[in-house]
Formats: sequence, C-alpha cells, structure tokens
Amino acid sequence: MFDASVRPLRGTALAAHILAGAPLRRPAAPAFHPQPRLPAGTVTREAQAVPEAGGAEREAHGPLARCMAHMLDEIDYGMLLVDHDERVLYMNHAARRELDQDHPLQVQGRQLGTALATELSALQEALGAAQRGLRRLLTLGVGEQRVGISVVPLNEPGQPGGPTLLVLGKRRVCEQLSVQGYARAVALTPAETQVLELLCGGVQPTVIATMQGVAVSTVRTQIGSIRAKTGANSIRELVRQVAVLPPLVGALRASGASLGTMPVPLAA
Repeated sequence: MFDASVRPLRGTALAAHILAGAPLRRPAAPAFHPQPRLPAGTVTREAQAVPEAGGAEREAHGPLARCMAHMLDEIDYGMLLVDHDERVLYMNHAARRELDQDHPLQVQGRQLGTALATELSALQEALGAAQRGLRRLLTLGVGEQRVGISVVPLNEPGQPGGPTLLVLGKRRVCEQLSVQGYARAVALTPAETQVLELLCGGVQPTVIATMQGVAVSTVRTQIGSIRAKTGANSIRELVRQVAVLPPLVGALRASGASLGTMPVPLAA
C-alpha cells in the first residue's frame, strides 16, 4: 500500500521543486508483484492515483512552472518521472492514458514494474544504469504490445540518486488523431480518411475493400486520390508522411471523471 506519510510532488510542484534544486524524498520501495491482466484499454486504479498537474496546482506556482506542466501534458508521448527506488513521482496525461493493462510497464501503488515478471530485471538494470548517469533504450513486451522506452538520467553530473525520466515509445505507427489532423489539412473526404487510417494501420487494400464492402478498384481509386492530394508517390511514402508528423493531443482530453479518477489532494 502507498504510504500516505510520504506524498510525492505533483506536476508544477515537482517542476518548481526541481528548478529550485531541492532534494527529492526517497521512500523505501515495496516489492512489485505483477497483477492479472484486465481488458484492453482499462485504466488502472494505480495509474489513476499517480499525480498529474491540475489547474489549481498550476496557478500555485510561477509562469515557468505552469508552462512546463502544460507542455508535458501537450506532448503525446507518455513521460514518467521515477525516483531511485523505482517509485513513480509523476506521469503526464499521455502516460496515464498509455499505461493500460496491456502495456508492458505497470504501476502497482506507486511502484513501477513490468507486466511480464521475466522483464523486471531488464527494467531494474536500466533504472540502475540511469542512477550512474547512463542512458538506456529499453524494449519490453511482445507482439503488438512491444514498445521501446527511453530511460534518461536527470541527476546532476557526479551526483547519483536523482530522478529518472522514462519516455514511452508508441505501440502504433500512426496515431489516429495525427491521421485525422493530416486528412483535414490536405482536404481528404471522410471515405479517404478512413482508407488512410487503415493503410497507416498496415491493412492491405484488398482487405480494406472487404472490410468496407466495396470493390478493390474503388479503394485503389481512393488511394490514388489521396496520393494526388498529398504528393506521395507510393503507399509507403504516404504512410511515412503521417508517421513523421508531430504527435497531436486532443483539445478535449479525457477528464478525470471520464477516466474514473478521484481528485488527488495537493502535496504539501
């Protein structure tokens, strides 16, 4: 269980704390025990409990800290801040959304671990290396859930024991929001947008035709129209154009209520 006497800093409070150069408190780490999987897309209670920046908290600090908190939540890559005991100090909005029951990383209480017990030692080794000032690129999971994780030390040179940043890679080549934003930018029709989404998901034109109940020639005509509007010479180039787009975060992000979260009191 989480020790309420040791309250991790949240969002802008953490940013301001780090900017001020104040040391982070380091509670003892309990053992991590992987939990049974739930249906895909389920947001765990543990992820709900990990701090994120709230509006009131942003207002409690200076402009730079507020901007930092907004910036972290506008980045559509999951980002976690972890202390030397592998306890999660902070998650941005994308990380809270990404860490469902299918993700190779799991959070139990505030403790970071892995869905597969066999991968826990690799995570611990990477976090240990970060404590020595070494960066690591970690790959966890299998099949469609396989994901790359960048492990970045944030401690000052010669001062081990600082926090570690984890940046989560994507489990999909093209995010739906990026595809839709790109489709609007190049004036694709709704039907063309749907075809583009499927192409970016690796679906072949013949399969798209079957899924949509149309002739393959219709799908190929739509692909030709998409290529003409985007200037892509091939499907591969078309998918690449979308894959390298800056990741977009929806203006109407899921609220805490929609995720089933309860308000978390501000840290002292």
